[in-house]
Amino acid sequence: MNIILLGAPASGKGTMSKFLKQTYDIPAISTGDIIRENIKNKTSLGIKSQEYINAGVLVPDEIVIDLIRARLGQSDTANGYILDGFPRTLSQAVALDKISNITKVIYLNVGYNTLLERSLSRRICPKCNAIYNTKTHKSDFCDECDTKLVIRDDDNETVLKKRFDEFQSETKPLIAYYKKCNKLIEVDGSGDSFEVFKKISKEL
Repeated sequence: MNIILLGAPASGKGTMSKFLKQTYDIPAISTGDIIRENIKNKTSLGIKSQEYINAGVLVPDEIVIDLIRARLGQSDTANGYILDGFPRTLSQAVALDKISNITKVIYLNVGYNTLLERSLSRRICPKCNAIYNTKTHKSDFCDECDTKLVIRDDDNETVLKKRFDEFQSETKPLIAYYKKCNKLIEVDGSGDSFEVFKKISKEL
């Protein structure tokens, strides 16, 4: 099963990706993680990506697509995968169709006020990347590895508004694209994460 997760920042893609990975025993693939790994390993694509990041601009589509193509060619994706953060644009979606056959696209529909509330109360573990929310998690430390939690640099209203606007203009056309392909599952992602996952599981 090859799954794409679509949603605005703080819509719960990371949490749903974790649940899907555990349920279906398939890798969760984050574009950001792939780029960081290639930069760390100093691959040719990683070096190119770092140049764009240093310049303060998005890594171009052709580089991101090459990174995704290489990652989906690895053996652990033989039984499926979950894509989080890709595709972001219609051109990326068209390119992905030439690389792999997507089974379902899950769109987590969440209103802006809920996204803002989640973003401002989100905490992450810098060691294992576990995600927490101050409303439900009262400790300052990670349950998994006991590392002190931190606030992501982009978890503020200014950044969220910019990224939300980008999602509206660039990524939302993907919803229409995958709906036309009869692959879209739209889920209200504003509730409890376990309830949201139940809805997704039922649809899948």
